[in-house]
This record gives sequence, C-alpha cells and structure tokens, in this order.
Amino acid sequence: MKFPSPNMNDRIVAVGLLTGRDLGMLGPAFDRAWPVEETPTFNELLSAIDEADLKLQQPPTPTR
Repeated sequence: MKFPSPNMNDRIVAVGLLTGRDLGMLGPAFDRAWPVEETPTFNELLSAIDEADLKLQQPPTPTR
C-alpha cells in the first residue's frame, strides 16, 4: 500500500485506528492511511483519546 504525503490544503474529516483487515474491507478507494508503530507513547495517545471521549460524554457544567 502506498502512503501519500499529506496535502496541507486537504481538510481532515476523520481520524481512526484501523487494522490491516479493516483497511482491506474499506477497499481501494480508501487510500490515505498512515501506519502507527507501537511505541511507549502510543498507549498514552490511546489513553488521551479515551479521556477526551469521556469528557465529551459528560453533561456540560452550568456557568453562572
């Protein structure tokens, strides 16, 4: 699979973590994927995503 360099004029509309199988199911039209290596900071990234998701699910705090 060829991984193109990002064009700064393109707008990002989604970010996802997919397996190779997931990409295969999406088909050849899905051509912008960048591999993520397992590193110590990768788990920190996943934790930060989970934390942000939890904050979005909480009701907003009323302001006075």
